[in-house]
Amino acid sequence: MGIRRETIERELNTHGVSLPELIARSDLDQWGSEPVRIGISGGRDSMGLALLAWANNQRVIGIHVDHGLRTQSHLEGARIADALSPYGIGIVEYRVALQAGGNLEDRARQVRLAKLGDAATAHTMDDQAETVLANLLRGAGLVGVGGMQPGRRHPILGLRRKELHLLCDAARIWSFDDPSNVDPRFVRNRVRSELLPLAGGIVQRDVVPILARTALRSQEYQEAIEELLSVGSWRLTELPPVLARHRLNEAISKSLGLRLDSAHLEHIREVMVGQRAAHQIVGAITVRRLDNALVFDDSSGNRLLRLPV
Repeated sequence: MGIRRETIERELNTHGVSLPELIARSDLDQWGSEPVRIGISGGRDSMGLALLAWANNQRVIGIHVDHGLRTQSHLEGARIADALSPYGIGIVEYRVALQAGGNLEDRARQVRLAKLGDAATAHTMDDQAETVLANLLRGAGLVGVGGMQPGRRHPILGLRRKELHLLCDAARIWSFDDPSNVDPRFVRNRVRSELLPLAGGIVQRDVVPILARTALRSQEYQEAIEELLSVGSWRLTELPPVLARHRLNEAISKSLGLRLDSAHLEHIREVMVGQRAAHQIVGAITVRRLDNALVFDDSSGNRLLRLPV
């Protein structure tokens, strides 16, 4: 048996944290009566999310993806299962092989997202702030600044990372510190360890809630634009470039699960209007115009998406 909920609550209270209040600030209830499927790396964020759903009296299924990037990574799935089984949480594990080469961070992310499907992630408000800054550095527009959308997929964007860590400490549950989270090769890690502290030092305040509010305002603008565009039937080729890129981004994200930067979106728009013959995006996906549609084909020629223009 795991540590009783009452014991965890009392321990959290000593740190000024209320377990019922953490649950109330989450979007876990959007899963309704369905089992909550959670992507679990073994770190304190995802282990904390699993515990939070358990404390909310929900059935939890963990999904663990082993990228094989560390020599002992094949042992982590069993450790996660052992740690969570006292709470009635089962684990499904996927093992994938990534080839050495460039863009490792993005390739690992795409593989992980494909395996996770619609599972909930343990991204917190701190992750949202990191996403906003990282996307700005990549040249993102309005959608990128909007970061992640709160809801079933991202149910704890209203919680801080330290609160999840306190929850794990209170439950005395095993967790794993992934060394890749401090690897300076990855942009997000340097944003977390260097850029966010620098920004906070400059303005002398915690910038994470500020950036999270910026993301929320951007999402509100996106929703307003979508509502305006829904009035009448606008073809993509009839829209101003900025709105065409917005629509393309939404369609590609929804259909392929990809978030592209503004340069890729502009090149795809150029393909759409005949200024460019083709363009290749992540995963060796080639975009071409075929009659009155943009087509997205993989390297084997399989049609992944046909988007009328």
